[in-house]
Amino acid sequence: MDRPDVVFAGGRIFAADGRAAFDGAVAVRDGRIVAVGGDEVRDLAGPGTRVVDLAGGLLLPGFVDAHTHPVQGGLERLRCDLTEFDTREAYLDAIRTYAEANADAEWITGGGWSMAAFDGGWPQAAELDAIVPDRPVFLPNRDHHGAWANSRALALAGIDATTPDPADGRLERDTDGRPGGTLHEGAMDLVGRLVPEPTYDEWMTSLLGAQAYLHSLGITGWQDAIIGEYANISDIADVYFDAASSGRLTARVTGALWWHRDRGAEQIVDLRARRERLQAGRFRATSVKIMQDGIVENYTAGMLEPYLDADGGRTDNTGLSFVDPTALKEYVTALEADDFQVHVHAIGDRAVREALDAFAAAAWTNPPGDRRHHIAHIQVIHPDDVPRFAVLDVTANMQPLWAAHEPQMDELTLPYLGEPRASWQYPFAALRDAGVRLAAGSDWPVSSPNPLEGIHVAVNRRLPGDEPGAPVFLPEQRLDLATALTAYTAGSARVAHLDEAGAVEVGRVADLAVLDRDPFDGAPERIADTRVVATYVEGAEVFAK
Repeated sequence: MDRPDVVFAGGRIFAADGRAAFDGAVAVRDGRIVAVGGDEVRDLAGPGTRVVDLAGGLLLPGFVDAHTHPVQGGLERLRCDLTEFDTREAYLDAIRTYAEANADAEWITGGGWSMAAFDGGWPQAAELDAIVPDRPVFLPNRDHHGAWANSRALALAGIDATTPDPADGRLERDTDGRPGGTLHEGAMDLVGRLVPEPTYDEWMTSLLGAQAYLHSLGITGWQDAIIGEYANISDIADVYFDAASSGRLTARVTGALWWHRDRGAEQIVDLRARRERLQAGRFRATSVKIMQDGIVENYTAGMLEPYLDADGGRTDNTGLSFVDPTALKEYVTALEADDFQVHVHAIGDRAVREALDAFAAAAWTNPPGDRRHHIAHIQVIHPDDVPRFAVLDVTANMQPLWAAHEPQMDELTLPYLGEPRASWQYPFAALRDAGVRLAAGSDWPVSSPNPLEGIHVAVNRRLPGDEPGAPVFLPEQRLDLATALTAYTAGSARVAHLDEAGAVEVGRVADLAVLDRDPFDGAPERIADTRVVATYVEGAEVFAK
């Protein structure tokens, strides 16, 4: 046997193959794992072998984020980045500081503010006018389902009291009907379409910066959830393609081509052509993303029953279905017949059911195949629909960091759902117990891309840093650590069709992460204290602390 290029030894191994973590060693040659075992594997090292001392830490498959937007996240980090703050005052200070430091910027853009920092969840244009009166400001919020604009931006867009709400969105208004500065869903585009397009170099810098950041978190692959033009997001397909073709894309990326909800099945021809063209290096655009609804906090998530108002009264609002449910069945069936994987955004229980119904229609019509469809976010699932994921072999794509008590949940979600719906949120354990395949992601820049923070919440149903006595969010839905880690590695690799990655197993590519400690050895409350010390793609180091 030829000597390995690298041997990892001196720590624990989590293989994501159903086994518990174990003391062991792993050997890699030519980018692939050639041996997994104990001391006999370490003994394979020869004079030219690099021996990596795990120092008692944990070696595991590289994390794969099953739903993220890294290029947008990278761009926000270069602009007015509000993601590190959580109060109205801090946001305004950061915007003022950025505007003063970028006096030549035509627009003030960036984003990442939290709805919970503002009364009712809606910031006002007047607050921005006081600090940036002379230039347009457009700042998407943390979840990118709404944006904050100043009066200058609203005026440039021609928005006033006579402007109707678009069919797929809403303008937040004052008591006189005048737009107040917050734009929801499709209304974002009224202003967003005016924001200057980032240059190609800015997009490439954003992608490569985001990749370096994600590698530092142990992430070796992801599914980019929007490849196409959406709201004020540009089509970033060529940026990925060029980075992959030139070898600068070190991560494995599956792109989800954007489904335009103002078009019909005729766009499948275009999607097919894009799929054929957009394959190079470690990038392939083989999935299609359909956004079926919005979010609970602005009443646009599709619900089976109406929302409640702030006083607990029943409204007549059941949210939105961006794609007609009957048409959705037709589209999903046609996409599946064309061997596309379908990736659906569904937050509300009605939207989840509409997505499952569409997958059921496709399964009834089409011959069996290995498309690996998935539904992302799955915030509210009616109990009757939990077992349907397994029956239809649809993966539940979790964003576990959201399954905790925090201001947005407690102030802008629970009151508008009421019981029993509030207790149907993020039912991870129920899905596991029903035999549903689990994958995990972050939706960055909506929330932190750190997998260990998401895994911490999946296990504890509390945020990192919460006090020991803090309330647990639906504790019966907690996952064990092995299940959560497997979802973020093998589960997400499978849903991204990265069959050569996702496990520490002979023959797999050596996409690996090294943690500074074994999170199985210690209290669950310490999971988020764990740090990534090194990341490898095909055995080559792409991050070292």
